[in-house]
Amino acid sequence: MREFDHVGLWERCLRIIRDNVPETTYNTWFIPIKPLKYKDKTLTLQVPSQFFYEFIEDKFIDLLRATLYKEIGEGTKLIYNVMLDSNSKTSIDLEASNRPVTPSSKTRNGGNKAPNLLKAPAVQDLDSQLNPDYTFENFIEGYSNKLSRSVAEAVAKNPAKTVFNPLFLHGASGVGKTHLSNAIGSKIKELYPEKRVLYVSAHLFQVQYTDSVRNNTTNDFINFYQTIDVLIIDDIQEFAGVTKTQNTFFHIFNHLHQNGKQLILTSDRAPVLLQGVEERLLTRFKWGMVAELEKPSIELRKDILNNKLHRDGLQFPAEVVDYIAENVHESVRDLEGVIISIMAHSTIYNKDIDLDLAQRILRKIVHNEVKAITIDSIIDTVCRHFEIDTSAIHTKSRKREVVQVRQIAMYLAKKHTDSSSSKIGQLIGGKDHATVLHACKIVKELCEVDKTFRADLENIETSMKKKR
Repeated sequence: MREFDHVGLWERCLRIIRDNVPETTYNTWFIPIKPLKYKDKTLTLQVPSQFFYEFIEDKFIDLLRATLYKEIGEGTKLIYNVMLDSNSKTSIDLEASNRPVTPSSKTRNGGNKAPNLLKAPAVQDLDSQLNPDYTFENFIEGYSNKLSRSVAEAVAKNPAKTVFNPLFLHGASGVGKTHLSNAIGSKIKELYPEKRVLYVSAHLFQVQYTDSVRNNTTNDFINFYQTIDVLIIDDIQEFAGVTKTQNTFFHIFNHLHQNGKQLILTSDRAPVLLQGVEERLLTRFKWGMVAELEKPSIELRKDILNNKLHRDGLQFPAEVVDYIAENVHESVRDLEGVIISIMAHSTIYNKDIDLDLAQRILRKIVHNEVKAITIDSIIDTVCRHFEIDTSAIHTKSRKREVVQVRQIAMYLAKKHTDSSSSKIGQLIGGKDHATVLHACKIVKELCEVDKTFRADLENIETSMKKKR
């Protein structure tokens, strides 16, 4: 009997696979796979992402299984080690579909689990996962969030009885989406204690779904969510690129909506800008009310600061409050963080809370903070440079100017972010991995022969760095 080491075994498999798929397919979907171990007739392969795993399972599982059977024999098992977070090296083990053993024989490496939810507990036993600190009473209203708050209160008073179903709240990080969605859930539980209310992040929903696939309990997972009266999904943009999760949520969404249940969704961008999400879901997101929470105005920032100081029993001079409000404008969380920093410095170093102390602390927090370049910021900078609307980059337009802007954005995203080519393609025009690689090649070639083009690119990169 032949001896097998996992690296040698996978190399032999790759030789067979390479003969059965196009070269671009082989390079895109099989080269990134890393063999981790082979034991007890089970080969463990590491794949870079959940999206990668779903694609392999959907398109190539039969080829993989046939190859393994040829190299080892019938009954060989395949395990995917799926990377959930490359920075923290968090991963999950998932067995390939149509496996010969029950999926419960393997365990995941940490993370939240769904089985405790799948029993559909009685309403009094259901943990709504709501944060009790987020209420309408302590949500400070201003012009930038007035519409969203008014709609949210209407939904809380009459869940699923208004035209605001689903309610889709969107805005930048830190403007109050999570606070407002939790406030809706808490008020509904107060007014309608018989209703089953559940708040869940899109990431946790995805992890729970993955667990249910692994444990062969997907029907239980779906049945549980279909019993919810008010479902709140936070950060729905996290569903981008995960097709099977989207398909499952699509069926849950339809069931709840058709049965008169309330859905509340939050996102960091409007539905029209959500890339990597199926069109049929985007259409449903826009069925009810789409409301934006804008960044707080200076007056609202002052009100938020004064409210926190009053709530915490603190006293800051008016000129300090004004200075903070004028210079910290990204999010509510930043405002609260500055107050904590000032209090800490005042206490530890026995300093009076005055304008000088606030200025010294804000110089460290605001001016020295280097923000990571994101795909969204790249799109914004490139589109502004060429004076086209950011929505144009996500259309199917083949106009030369739009195509070139899209290619430049892809090139800069590949150069300045850690995102994969597949992820970049999803977020810039809904394109595939090969399109991104082609765009990078085109941009590099133009830089070598076109001085004007190269100057444009350099100016864009300078603008990106200034915004950091």
